[in-house]
Amino acid sequence: MSNPDELLRIEGIRKTFPGVVALDAVDFDLRRGEVHVLLGENGAGKSTLIKMLSGAYTPDAGRILADGEEVRIHGAQDAERLGIATIYQEFNLVPDLTVAENIFLGRQPRRFGMIDRKRMEADAAVLLERVGVSVSPWTRVRELGIARLQMVEIAKALSLDARVLIMDEPTAVLTSEEVEKLFAIVRRLREDGVGIVFITHHLDEIAALGDRVTVIRDGRSVGQVPATTPEDELVRLMVGRSIEQQYPRRRAEQGAALLAVEGLTRDGVFHDVSFQVHAGEVVGIAGLVGAGRTEVVRAVFGADPYDGGSVHVAGSGLRRHDVNAAMAAGIGLVPEDRKGQGLVLDASVEENLGLVTMRSATRGGLVDRKAQHTAAERIAKQLGVRMAGLGQQVRTLSGGNQQKVVIGKWLLADTKVLILDEPTRGIDVGAKVEIYQLINELTAAGAAVLMISSDLPEVLGMSDRVLVMAQGRIAGELSGEQATQDAVMALAVSHPAGNTGTHDTTAKEAPRGH
Repeated sequence: MSNPDELLRIEGIRKTFPGVVALDAVDFDLRRGEVHVLLGENGAGKSTLIKMLSGAYTPDAGRILADGEEVRIHGAQDAERLGIATIYQEFNLVPDLTVAENIFLGRQPRRFGMIDRKRMEADAAVLLERVGVSVSPWTRVRELGIARLQMVEIAKALSLDARVLIMDEPTAVLTSEEVEKLFAIVRRLREDGVGIVFITHHLDEIAALGDRVTVIRDGRSVGQVPATTPEDELVRLMVGRSIEQQYPRRRAEQGAALLAVEGLTRDGVFHDVSFQVHAGEVVGIAGLVGAGRTEVVRAVFGADPYDGGSVHVAGSGLRRHDVNAAMAAGIGLVPEDRKGQGLVLDASVEENLGLVTMRSATRGGLVDRKAQHTAAERIAKQLGVRMAGLGQQVRTLSGGNQQKVVIGKWLLADTKVLILDEPTRGIDVGAKVEIYQLINELTAAGAAVLMISSDLPEVLGMSDRVLVMAQGRIAGELSGEQATQDAVMALAVSHPAGNTGTHDTTAKEAPRGH
């Protein structure tokens, strides 16, 4: 006899792609008015599962039941008819349309054959109020920040009368304050009887929001446990082993300064920024959103211009606003937007790994493909990239494996100074630890690492020193022993003396903490 509160059930689902079994005999169910967390490493099969529920993929075997009846979901319209709405990590919104137009795209209310804009505005206003976002229905989506885009996606889902809401990493790019607002909305939806499938890599969110957890590992469902299950047990289920230390920093012997930044200034963005990073050292940069962290490291790498100051690598001055000069000097940058700035998504794993070294591997106008292939094969194996082969299109990899490819191309270039901007955003705990171990290997070999992260425990756990930025300036420096969450936050909200910049400091969101 079926459970009257059961909205959705998946039994024995299997899905294969050429050379890959993405899902194998996966079971999952969702009840009315619950948050069911779907947990697993990058590449475990979570995205494939939700794409079958949204109609993007069709299962090869198994069945899907809605309200106890077997159903076929062959496309987005089938999912919509069943009351299933999905909010992906990459928002499905049209930037040049208004909020109201996005919410009702393809379903605009009509009157006498014409779009009824007055009714559309009124209906959109009701939905926006329901999700607690204060924005005009006629605001163009491109003018909104990440948090408000998230709320518009939820309003769009509610406009479909969704009974099942699938949220894929909804907190990945939100600050602590924004996360709390999102959680409040999710709790209200749960009270309204909506069933929510919630995917997250932040283990602390599970007990705070979830009711049950289904863990997927290597394409199989390996357990269903209460959301109150201890984090170390969740990790063991996810990765098949215990992870003894979440931030396994191994201090290396420090050498000479490999990166020296002196008085770096860009009018209105950052001012008089000075610091050094030594061989064998990890220096973390913390600060609030809008503090200027990313802008500084992009200037150091030559991607953005600056007006004054200097950058030296191993004692030699670096020409400003010249990425090629930075790379030739041994600087590498892993950007915060790996898909938009770190990868060529339609190219293969091998081609992406060889992007930085292609010039040095070229002789007489021809690329030494054999040497590139051998090098890519070696680094992919070293980093444990999960893939069907080096020819696999990089956009089809999971987030954690994409990040390994971004880092791998710099390892092949024998980088002296590696800048990591949000290196573990959107990847699972197992892949995070692998990247932390890689940082250890780099510093043990004498490289210098400069790391930006909005995850304070990550900064504190993996840095030998922490620089804190506020309003475009270095507000203070903390040794590993001095660096605590309270000490970092006290500096992050400070007003550095002599601040003359006009950088936007209105956003006082706190970095993510655990």
